[in-house]
Amino acid sequence: MTIKIKIKRFISFMCLLLGLLYMTGSARAVEPYEIVANSGLNEKTLSKNALRAIFGMRLHTWPDGTPIHVFVLPDEAPLHIAFSKEKLNVFPYQLRAAWDRLVFSGTGQAPETVASPEEMLAKVGSTPGAIGYLTRSRMDSTVNVLQVK
Repeated sequence: MTIKIKIKRFISFMCLLLGLLYMTGSARAVEPYEIVANSGLNEKTLSKNALRAIFGMRLHTWPDGTPIHVFVLPDEAPLHIAFSKEKLNVFPYQLRAAWDRLVFSGTGQAPETVASPEEMLAKVGSTPGAIGYLTRSRMDSTVNVLQVK
């Protein structure tokens, strides 16, 4: 084996290794987060299926009849990516495709996208029946944490 081939293999290996390190580092860059709801909501727990139905825009009211208002961060936001993958077990592009199908077919609507965690807190905290997700450091008394079981 010549020196050039060894160098090429070493460079390829290092690029692959650095790429893997970057991907795992960026996936862990998100602070711990929780599913949050407006503090006026009586619900304290949700099943995983209910959570998926709510963010899939298939469940429209809480058990007490209050309309559900879903808020999400932009598709490319690290917190949205982590939430989609970890809590809903789907990629953000899959969520977007499902929402787009609802909108374009006229059978439903997409959730409201907020620009920042601060706006998420303000919207969820001030909208009866609202649900979203926030890092623990961004929460206050206007929202309650929902446990997913």
